[in-house]
Amino acid sequence: MTDLLSALPAEQRGLLQDARPGPELASHPMLATLSDQREFSGDWIFERKLDGIRVLAVRESDRVLLLSRSGRHLNDTYPEIVEALSAQECTDFTVDGEIVAFSHGRTDFSRLQQRMGLTRRRDVEASAVAVTYYVFDLLRLEGVDTTRLPLRARKSLLRRAVTYRAPLRMATHRNAGGAKLLVEACARGWEGLIAKRANSRYQPGRSTDWLKLKCSKEQEFVIGGFTEPAGSRVGLGALLVGYHEGDRLRYAGKVGTGFDRRTLLALRERLDELRAPVSPFSDRVREAGAHWAEPELVAQIAFTEWTRDGMLRHPRFLGLRDDKPAKDVVREIPASLVVG
Repeated sequence: MTDLLSALPAEQRGLLQDARPGPELASHPMLATLSDQREFSGDWIFERKLDGIRVLAVRESDRVLLLSRSGRHLNDTYPEIVEALSAQECTDFTVDGEIVAFSHGRTDFSRLQQRMGLTRRRDVEASAVAVTYYVFDLLRLEGVDTTRLPLRARKSLLRRAVTYRAPLRMATHRNAGGAKLLVEACARGWEGLIAKRANSRYQPGRSTDWLKLKCSKEQEFVIGGFTEPAGSRVGLGALLVGYHEGDRLRYAGKVGTGFDRRTLLALRERLDELRAPVSPFSDRVREAGAHWAEPELVAQIAFTEWTRDGMLRHPRFLGLRDDKPAKDVVREIPASLVVG
């Protein structure tokens, strides 16, 4: 056991166990639940909600592996992150974090998307988009599974186990917050906050021990079709999007803003490859001349609110996501509104 682990209190050392292989441990990340809760007791901490992609990193001796939330290998897309983790003095760890790109001092998912599809080294090196890997949790250290430790203990180990130089950063946190802290975050142009129980374990899957507190409404939707462009518009007019409810794909409306010319043409090309003869939605879609697509692409959409009939109001396209399977996209409901 390393000096860092040996220095833990006896009751915490008793929670440690031999780790599973790194990639296996990283296969099911812990996920936050959307919430409209604003008042919190003193046993919560608050992190900045980042507008990027979730990535778990595994270091085993000379090998580094970056894994997306859906299990895709990302080493070729973010070689600078791989190099930074390979340079660490510690050679055996699994960390959880988020890769982001900045624009005017704010994390910008649309800018990050310009790097997300690149896999050839020369394309990556030619890209003007710099990325940063914010690390916020520690799942494994020197052959030991740390997920049963309280969050504060995991963060303390993480701070000392990794050396932070660009493009690596540790996600900082505040020990108090709630409504006032969220107002401050929104005023800075942040996406919101992640509230986490300070004594919680790291548990795979969605949990109410981690809560998403958003400044604006935003979530993933499945693209099930599109309309033709009009006037000087190219590519497509609007995306037809929805979410899964059991075995059904529910229609949530059309998204016609947030695109540039390049994105419109690229989306049309991909959707033409996914053409389907019939609508994938269980609801009737009243769009004349709509084209249907196999529901495989996932888009990040911002919107102001849900209408009473379950449609998105003022939706805006932010980008495609390749870190979440379409089958996992559901309507997000704030935790305090869930009955039962």
